[in-house]
Amino acid sequence: MSNTVAQTKPLPKILDVLVLPLFSIVLSFVFAGAVIFALGEDPIEAFGFMVTGVFGYSEGIGYTLYYATNFMFTGLAVAVAFNAMMFNIGGEGQAYMAGLGASLVILGLDTFLPGPIVVIFAIIASMAFGAFWAFIPGYLRATRGSHEVITTIMLNFIASALILFIVVDFMVLDGTTSTESRNFEQSTWLPYMHDVAGWFGIQLTHTPLNISFILALLTAFVVWVYIYKTRWGFALRTLGQSGSVAQYAGINPKRTLIIALCISGALAGMMPINELMGVNHKMMTGFVAGAGFVGIAVSLIGRNHPLGVVLASLLFGFLYQGGAEMT
Repeated sequence: MSNTVAQTKPLPKILDVLVLPLFSIVLSFVFAGAVIFALGEDPIEAFGFMVTGVFGYSEGIGYTLYYATNFMFTGLAVAVAFNAMMFNIGGEGQAYMAGLGASLVILGLDTFLPGPIVVIFAIIASMAFGAFWAFIPGYLRATRGSHEVITTIMLNFIASALILFIVVDFMVLDGTTSTESRNFEQSTWLPYMHDVAGWFGIQLTHTPLNISFILALLTAFVVWVYIYKTRWGFALRTLGQSGSVAQYAGINPKRTLIIALCISGALAGMMPINELMGVNHKMMTGFVAGAGFVGIAVSLIGRNHPLGVVLASLLFGFLYQGGAEMT
């Protein structure tokens, strides 16, 4: 009897990143159509409403890309952690804490410093607060063996409660009942894409889409370079494949694990850049609105690859906008 062990070859990258996600998407639409048909409605007509709501007018496209921006950030966060075989379910809490960090910087400095400088400081603070909130489960996993699924879920609830307490008790304007801060100074607002297009003489419909969408695409490229073109990314992927092999190769598993989760938290921490600095222009409770959890689905459908995450984010943006048109 031969002692040779059969080994499965990895799928070609084009199949892994594009074909399989597309097949999953088509299959999901087939099942969704079956459910709609079972409810006595015409699935073709329903999907027609979705497509029209997204592509039928420019405003729909703008909203689709606006939603997709949030999902890119949170999806990339999950993808980085998953490449090290960790399941970061804490994107929701990390984004909340990041929003707090960005808001504290803006509310404290926007009347003293030029807007662009405040924006840079706010983005750094947003990523730092998100990274810190991810460092906690990373440290617990590396030193105590506490599973990150449990700790990140727990920290989601803690972050939500903490944000509610801080906003209500310290940020709400006197005489108001809304759970939000004062408006940020306009100099700290990120430009909308219709304003950017106007600089070049191009007219676009007014939508919440802002330049954080471009930042999200650049971030996806940087994450791809980090994971697949640097020795740090190689260490991360090696740890994800086998902890013993990583240790044999001279990689410090505990340090790599903590760094991976911190980077993951920093990426989730970029989501408030779109919501708070680009759209709402104030700190408010509930601004994450489930984007941290959607990022998990985005990353899994995108096969935890930055390109796949971008495409899956566009899909979920399509579903969000198209679903709104169906209601």
